[in-house]
Amino acid sequence: MKISQKGLYALQAMMMLARWYNQGAIRIRDIAYEEGLPEKFLELILLELKNARIVDSVRGAKGGYRLRRAPSEIRLSEIIRLIDGPLAPFGDAEQLRTLIDRDAEHRLLYRIFLDVRDAAAKILENTTLADIVQRPGAVKGKKRQRKNKVEPRILPMIVNGEANRG
Repeated sequence: MKISQKGLYALQAMMMLARWYNQGAIRIRDIAYEEGLPEKFLELILLELKNARIVDSVRGAKGGYRLRRAPSEIRLSEIIRLIDGPLAPFGDAEQLRTLIDRDAEHRLLYRIFLDVRDAAAKILENTTLADIVQRPGAVKGKKRQRKNKVEPRILPMIVNGEANRG
């Protein structure tokens, strides 16, 4: 399954809103800064989420965005489908079922693709924002470096059984 950069930004912003669920609205600028996201792009994403009635905007000095529902009621699949479309990595499920019925020579291959699609969809359907912000290892309120400032790492290469740094 491929999730777009926009989809990842949406999930990151929604995770922050989930962490702040009982603390009021958060300004776009603060979300962008904390999550290391481009502010203008984030505005478009949050507007899309608002139009889908997943988030609310609040005006005024304490304004910003907040979740409309509890984090435990917002499934990752809902966010991904809104931003990126269907969850299917190999076409939609109905298209795969048609191929399974019509193409006997490749039936098992399409069956595997359908199984992969169904497994991914099941995980995303059964995982809520609350699940991913409450799990061990979830970081609360950590300021991140901007993505474009991350220096590349050099990994050691194994040549003839010895580690070399290239």
